[in-house]
Amino acid sequence: MKNPPALTRQARLAFLLLGSVMWIPAAYAASFTGQVTTPDGKPAFGAMVTVFNEAANRRETVYADANGGYTIRTPFEGKLGVRVRMANYEDNRSTVQVSADQHSALNLRLKTFANVQDASDALSASAHNALLPWQKIEDRGPFVSQCNYCHQMGNSTTRIPRSHDAWIGTITKMEGMVAMLSSGEVNTIADVLSRGFTNKPVEAKHNYGPTAELARAKTEEWLVGDAMSFIHDLDVAEDQKLYGTDEGHDLVWVLDRQSGNVEKYPLPDIDLPRGGKFSGMQLPIGMFSGKHGPHSMAQTSDGRIWITNALSSTLMSFDPGTKVFKTYPVGNDALYPHTIRVDKHDIVWFTIAASNMVARFDPKTESMKVMALPSNGFFRWVSDMLFPTLLRISSWFPGKALLLDFSHHKFLGYQVLAFPYGIDVNPVDGSIWYAKLYAGKIGRIDAETMEITEFDTPMKGPRRPRFDSKGVLWIPSFDEGGLMSFDTSAKHFETWKIPGVAAGEYETPYALNVHKSTGDVWITANNSDRVVRFSPVSKTFQSYPSPTRVTVLRDMSFTRDGRVCSSSSNMPAYAIEDHVPSFICIDPLGAEKDQAALAAGKAKS
Repeated sequence: MKNPPALTRQARLAFLLLGSVMWIPAAYAASFTGQVTTPDGKPAFGAMVTVFNEAANRRETVYADANGGYTIRTPFEGKLGVRVRMANYEDNRSTVQVSADQHSALNLRLKTFANVQDASDALSASAHNALLPWQKIEDRGPFVSQCNYCHQMGNSTTRIPRSHDAWIGTITKMEGMVAMLSSGEVNTIADVLSRGFTNKPVEAKHNYGPTAELARAKTEEWLVGDAMSFIHDLDVAEDQKLYGTDEGHDLVWVLDRQSGNVEKYPLPDIDLPRGGKFSGMQLPIGMFSGKHGPHSMAQTSDGRIWITNALSSTLMSFDPGTKVFKTYPVGNDALYPHTIRVDKHDIVWFTIAASNMVARFDPKTESMKVMALPSNGFFRWVSDMLFPTLLRISSWFPGKALLLDFSHHKFLGYQVLAFPYGIDVNPVDGSIWYAKLYAGKIGRIDAETMEITEFDTPMKGPRRPRFDSKGVLWIPSFDEGGLMSFDTSAKHFETWKIPGVAAGEYETPYALNVHKSTGDVWITANNSDRVVRFSPVSKTFQSYPSPTRVTVLRDMSFTRDGRVCSSSSNMPAYAIEDHVPSFICIDPLGAEKDQAALAAGKAKS
């Protein structure tokens, strides 16, 4: 939110404090101010100062300004961990004992890496996978599309050196989780990974682009779940609590930001084996222990939260008040219900990824309408017709993924699927728009006539699009590391390449959301441990580095007090720096609010 330029500094401080009262806990135990410097004593612009609570399951982070200065207030007390982190330098950690309302002056200095291996290990995945030896850039396309969406490729877990045959085995397991690669693509990827991931040190200088805007921000994190949790999506409900769908464990996690309390609610059982309708695939035991696979969420005006269950092919409602779930079968050979949104009439719409469908559900009448989307070519039509049958046959042999032996994708790759993925509602005319990930298309559904119109996207891999308030659809290009906008009135695309943090590195934007009042587009940048904000006015990108290594984010949702929140859902979760997932919120003015509160406290005293 931008403040009117006519405000005096005092009025601006009051404005910031007022905006933070509703959802930030009132009691603050510790505050710190100081300067961060590099090993040679220079200001460390953009350095992340993180304070951990005593239990180490919560943390808050601010970013040093151009002079290296920082201010942070936290609700933590006791024995707190403090860490300063910045790209190209080694962390510096300390422990501070604080009591209630204690303010401390604490200067921090980054360290030089002891050796090149330590420096390499601290780099994000983007540095490691950028150096993979692809003979042709076209060969990299299937790798980005099929090997980068559940997790980072190039983090410390996925870049372990393996032989060609060992990589074949690993990729075969990923195919069992519906990675769609041809036999030739499997062989090429295995060859490149066996030659590229050797554990030799990688040299790169990362630049996350520190700015005065970054120095105003604050990031909050809450650890949630366990080392095998797969918290796919997060949503902010009307009660301002954070809700997360644990696709692996058939749970809904709920975080009260004010108290820090985390609760979990198991989905009701269903008469299906582990893995649901996908029991014939090779879903990893431990990470997928359930039958439903809750995936995406959206809330209707009556307070109910609607959940797509990808593995059981059901729609489910959850009442936050009564904690009661209700299940609705989708039917019609619907496989993998995916992204869900709600229109202004409280009609629930969702994509059905593996069946090339979109569904419409009316909660008032409990009526479900499933519509087939255009197949976009003969081989995709064959997939639409045969995939449900092959999956049923495969379920007779649990965990064997036999359908892969009969699928024509082994010759043609992932292009045999259209894969409708993200979906959103145009606020201008109420039409429904979806993105076909593998077909490279977006489509419009007339909410009244159900007439469908599709458009080719100028960049590949459109994943989870969102509308702004003017009816412009913003679309992340996962495969090409880009951002697209589509003016639905003028039928006109614009495109931008998301800048990497170093030359030659690429980005993998999974999802985005558009702040309705500012119009800023917030984008998950999952290859380089950051969130990126794009300003449609200035046409510029602003990076927000994540304080946690191996940060993979999916849907993004806004709180009423201006935060943008998501869930860290790298699979497996134990590859994340903390070895468990987390809920993450960025407050673009959080550090400035802390400064205002400290100034107000000093003035009062």
